[in-house]
Amino acid sequence: MEKISYKLAFLFVLIGLSNITFSMSNDKFDIAIIVDISEQRLYLHKNSLVIESFPISSSKYGEGSKENSFKTPLGDHKIKEKIGDNANLNTIFVSRINTHREAEIIDEQIDSDDDHVTSRILWLDGQEEGVNSGEGVDSFQRYIYIHGTHEEGLIGQKASHGCIRMFNDDVIYLYDMVKEGTKVYIRT
Repeated sequence: MEKISYKLAFLFVLIGLSNITFSMSNDKFDIAIIVDISEQRLYLHKNSLVIESFPISSSKYGEGSKENSFKTPLGDHKIKEKIGDNANLNTIFVSRINTHREAEIIDEQIDSDDDHVTSRILWLDGQEEGVNSGEGVDSFQRYIYIHGTHEEGLIGQKASHGCIRMFNDDVIYLYDMVKEGTKVYIRT
């Protein structure tokens, strides 16, 4: 009788562990983002496979990490903060604060005087000292985000001031698929 009890207990432990493993493999643990500037696309990877692809806009000033350059930094990053839970589509954020105002979306290829950050913010933190992390080149201190934009007509071409812009629907979808700590690699 005692052997049967141990066998049943062992079986329950195995079932419990398999459920933990299953839930972990279906979580956001194996998600990564690759931004390809030459293609103006963002690729969402799960378990090394591309599961989604989105058009983006990187900096109209080119690539680089120097502070005040308005360029898009390259290299390894991670999502340090997610901002915008449950904000309405097209919500304008100022200094990462929800204004509760919605942007008027520009579908034409027009570079407006405004540079609205809309819908969701994924704040990036550089992981390569001297490249995109540290004095004078720090992506986090430069406020480099993946975010929505009101200038949707410019998506697919270089138009930002350093950030990665996305269609608002796309950035909300991406936001829901990733977690803080998700790896982001930006390449040319």
